[in-house]
Amino acid sequence: MIIDAHVRIGTGREVDLSPAELLATMDALGIDQAVVAPSERCIAYDNREGNETTTTAAAESNGRLLAYAVANPWRGQAALDELDRARDAGAVALAVDSVLQGFDLLDGLLDPLLDFAAEAGWFVYVRTGTPASALPLPLASLARRRPELPVVMGKSGATDFWIDAVPALLHAPNLYGDTSYAPWDTVLTGFLNEPGIGAERLVFSTDAPYTVPLAELDRIRDWPVRPEQTFAVLGGTLAHLLGASRG
Repeated sequence: MIIDAHVRIGTGREVDLSPAELLATMDALGIDQAVVAPSERCIAYDNREGNETTTTAAAESNGRLLAYAVANPWRGQAALDELDRARDAGAVALAVDSVLQGFDLLDGLLDPLLDFAAEAGWFVYVRTGTPASALPLPLASLARRRPELPVVMGKSGATDFWIDAVPALLHAPNLYGDTSYAPWDTVLTGFLNEPGIGAERLVFSTDAPYTVPLAELDRIRDWPVRPEQTFAVLGGTLAHLLGASRG
């Protein structure tokens, strides 16, 4: 099974992707499922619209699409109420973007949302790679504070902060790397060669529509590793993380 850990649907500032277009690409590439987040505007501001977009797409996809919930933590109790509404509508994980949402990962603002995710059995996807508020090492410190909560390091610091991805994964055992953008002969193989990380700490992501999904998938398929490692990266690890939220 191939599961794409992060896709954004809807109309963004520079790109757009409809659920129908996504499903057609998944069919062409043999991707079984994808976890979908909404566009930048809906992550930053119009959380209700974003969550309705992702949960509706998931409900209409016959199980192919799974929905991230989003809520700007500056909204306080209203953010938690929105997450509760999204969970009732079928959301299975929390997506966070501290740059779009305007906070520091370590300032405590996100803590109530993390509490909600932990109680719901969700994993949390946190985009990294943009200084100064979305970097691998601060995320690792945040994840280490919450050992009960699986955290996916979105983009693994791509591209300027790949150098921090291995130390981040070593610092927090509940932190998982994301394969998007990462060349296998340097970044990904570095993850595998480091004792304490390995394939079971990596998840496949296209990060569409910002990438070319075929290139992202071919990079993993061309990676000269053992079949069981490919299986873990392409879907096994994420299926395990999703298992808690789905029962």
